[in-house]
Amino acid sequence: MSETVTRSRAGSQAAVTIDMVPTAPDIDFVTLGMFIIDEIEYAPPKAPVRDIVGGAGTYSALGARLFSPPPLSRSVGWIVDQGSDFPPAITDQLSAWSTSLHFRLDPSRLTTRGWNGYNTPTDPSLRSFRYTTPKKRLTTEDLTGTPLLHARAIHLICSPTRCRELITTILEDRKEDAYRRDPDGSSYTRPIFIWEPVPDRCTPDELLACTNVLPLVDICSPNHAELAGFMGTDGLDPETGEISTEQVERSCEQLLASMPLQSYTLVVRAGEKGCYVARNGGRKRVAPAGGKKKKKKEYAAHGGLQHDTDMEALFAGLMQDDEGHVAREEIEVDPGVEKWFPPFHREETEKVVDPTGGGNTFLGGLAVALARGKNIEEACAWGTVAASFAIEQVGVPTLGKDGEGNEVWNGVSVEERLKEYQLRL
Repeated sequence: MSETVTRSRAGSQAAVTIDMVPTAPDIDFVTLGMFIIDEIEYAPPKAPVRDIVGGAGTYSALGARLFSPPPLSRSVGWIVDQGSDFPPAITDQLSAWSTSLHFRLDPSRLTTRGWNGYNTPTDPSLRSFRYTTPKKRLTTEDLTGTPLLHARAIHLICSPTRCRELITTILEDRKEDAYRRDPDGSSYTRPIFIWEPVPDRCTPDELLACTNVLPLVDICSPNHAELAGFMGTDGLDPETGEISTEQVERSCEQLLASMPLQSYTLVVRAGEKGCYVARNGGRKRVAPAGGKKKKKKEYAAHGGLQHDTDMEALFAGLMQDDEGHVAREEIEVDPGVEKWFPPFHREETEKVVDPTGGGNTFLGGLAVALARGKNIEEACAWGTVAASFAIEQVGVPTLGKDGEGNEVWNGVSVEERLKEYQLRL
């Protein structure tokens, strides 16, 4: 691994150029979310806070990092763009995580900053947001030429249209890089894409674009308000004003039904209700015993249906082999998933100090779990536990060591908290 650190100070400002991306790391997770310095304003009488580490990229990287103690911490990749106003203390704070972090300094601009407002009494998790300095978002080009391009799981937070563009260019660049290294391109792999829609594009006008991009992603994860926005509702129970679990389930059912021949997963983050997982199932053939492949049947283009197709015979044939025998042992039936996961701090509401970044942290934990071979239900448990650490304070949790030298966050072992949560489930 390589690590270079160069610092120069001019007056009260620090010009920092840090490259902490190892020469050839095995990257499990990378995010194209941004780093933002936050100002958070709460409903009175709670006082606002400023110069807080934030941004979807930061919190999603945190979620992956929580489950990645050193040296596994180097498998978490992300990029932080620093402006002339970047606080040196934040540089030191993030460097202490020992991730594959690439700091990029541009003294000609200000760091991306944002204002967060929580002022909705009926839904304290509902956030208003605006940028207070020009934003600098990340593109595929920022990953190209670095080990981050080949991450096993990639977190995207963007509109449906930009999601399609990013996935297309990432796959093209990964293939090009694979063929550059190997004549047959055998090193090419497709990453797991976790897509988080941006709130201002979660509207009925964007619903068609959303459904069109679903086949390209592995996980689509809006929060309850964003999901409701696509459907033209507020997502709240009209009688109680609370998050409506029925609306979440109904909206997921509608989205899954819109693409019945595709397999993808919806993970809806629903604040104090926890998260809801919905994945459409289906039937798929598996390789026969002995690895012998059956002769491929020829069909007409575009699905093979002709005006004289015998539909009854066609569907009967789907369950038969080439000799006409029913091949049930070669059929795997995926029943899909429809399941709620409660939040970790379900009854200890006093533990929830600030919900900012909880959803992003959830997705970082979920993504790194999937990258390491966990199924969606295990991944949701990882995500739930990750989110619990993010919301216990304003800003990110504190990294430390226990009496035996083991890593703890806010004085708690992530592994032990995960075990506790899994026992509840």
